[in-house]
Amino acid sequence: MTTRALRPAIALVAMLGVAGCAGLSPQEQRMMTGTGIGAAGGAVIGAIAGHAGVGALIGAGVGLAGGYLYDQSVQSRQRAYAQGYAAGRSSR
Repeated sequence: MTTRALRPAIALVAMLGVAGCAGLSPQEQRMMTGTGIGAAGGAVIGAIAGHAGVGALIGAGVGLAGGYLYDQSVQSRQRAYAQGYAAGRSSR
């Protein structure tokens, strides 16, 4: 099968993958992004080392943890902003 014949199938898989992320919460989006980036990075490093699948698996786990930590940081900043905003409004 040629690459040209695979293009519609690849496009369909990509569209379904993106459509599946439509109803995610911001936390889920951040964690999925971290997982995807980690898996891609891990696969590249793993391919260089000769074990792309293992690299992708490890990268996905590390990316998931990174996405979670980033989400916690964003939520902390949002809470601090909301508290400061509320304190400013109540002092008027």
